[in-house]
Amino acid sequence: MDSEEGKRGIATPVVESDSEVEHEHYEKNVSRQMSESSLYTTEDEEEDDTNNKIELGPQFTLKETFEKDKDDESLRRWKEQLLGSVDINSVGESLDPDVKILSLEIKSPGRPPIVLPIPEDGKPQSPWFTLKEGSKYSLKFSFEVLNNIVTGLKYTNTVWKTGMKVDSSKQMIGAFSPQSEPYTHEMPEDTTPSGMFARGSYSARTKFLDDDNKCYLEINYTFDIKKEWLAT
Repeated sequence: MDSEEGKRGIATPVVESDSEVEHEHYEKNVSRQMSESSLYTTEDEEEDDTNNKIELGPQFTLKETFEKDKDDESLRRWKEQLLGSVDINSVGESLDPDVKILSLEIKSPGRPPIVLPIPEDGKPQSPWFTLKEGSKYSLKFSFEVLNNIVTGLKYTNTVWKTGMKVDSSKQMIGAFSPQSEPYTHEMPEDTTPSGMFARGSYSARTKFLDDDNKCYLEINYTFDIKKEWLAT
């Protein structure tokens, strides 16, 4: 990891991440009225990632990783680049990484960001936010990594309207080592749907997971798409 980028807290992964967001659009025409069933999700609506879990090799603490093969000069330099300015003595005894999502906000050109409160129970007040139809927006978040390197950190989001899945997206964010400063990451810009059938209320589920499918944050929420932005 580039030490200057790490100091600024920019989400620079220790491995290359996929910058493209995968989208699946299930329905183009959705009704305006939201049914009660769309507020809840069931187990069979989960992604196939749980069933496709990759069996990784044995885990090592950061201290063990750093000290293994320490006589190999090229490997030592690679580890120093990988770990950046990590204080091995403070985090080197834990096998399991921990990721804490610190902030979430929605950005739209020409408007102040919509800061999203993160409730402890993962169920914010409804609607969590409102977007204008046909508007460009992006999600920006900050997070910190503790204890050990997290690999395969990814963001998933699934959206339902009137009980039907209408969109599913996933982005691989990357692998990150612990550091004192939070990371920040901004998702690629997207555009809300527009038209009479697009307006209305939606339910959604957002998750932040790693390649072991360990979930660090799950939020189940509702949001609205309207003709205009809400007055600020």
